[in-house]
Amino acid sequence: MAKGTNIAERVEALVTPHITEMGYRVWDVEYVKEGAEWYLRITLDSDDGIDIDDCEKVSRAINPIIDEADPIEDFYYLEVSSPGLERVLRKEEHFLASIGSEIEIRLFAPDDNKKKSYTGKLAAYENDTVTVDIGGEAVSIPMNKVSKVQTLFDFKSINMKEG
Repeated sequence: MAKGTNIAERVEALVTPHITEMGYRVWDVEYVKEGAEWYLRITLDSDDGIDIDDCEKVSRAINPIIDEADPIEDFYYLEVSSPGLERVLRKEEHFLASIGSEIEIRLFAPDDNKKKSYTGKLAAYENDTVTVDIGGEAVSIPMNKVSKVQTLFDFKSINMKEG
C-alpha cells in the first residue's frame, strides 16, 4: 500500500468521529506529495453546504487531534475544504450519491474506441465498474482503467441578473 494511502486511511479513521460529531461528513482524505511538500487534504460535506468558516472551524478542531495522535512523520500542510461544485468521485458512496449527475470520466490510456475520456450521465456504479449514459448509449468502464471521475456543473444553468 502506498505511503499516502495508508496515512490518509489512518487519518480518516482518526478524525471522522470528531467531524461527524460537529455535524459534517468526511467526503475524502488525501495525503499527497506535490513537489517537495506533503499535503494532508480533508474534504468535508454537509446537507447545508460548506463555507470557509466551516473549514476553519473543523481545521482548528482536528489539528490538535492529529498532532496528538502523530500519524505523520513528515512536515505537512493541513488543508480543509469543500468538494466544490465539480466533485471528484473516488468512493462507492460518492458514485451512488451522484447517479443521474453529469460526469466526466478520464482514462489512463485510450480504450478500444481510441477514447481517453467520456462525458455523460452517471447511470450506475457496480462491481468496480462505472456506467455512463451518453445520448442513450450505456458505456461501462472498469475502474482499473479510470484515472479520474468528476461531476460536471453546468455554469450556463445559473440565472445571472445584470445589475
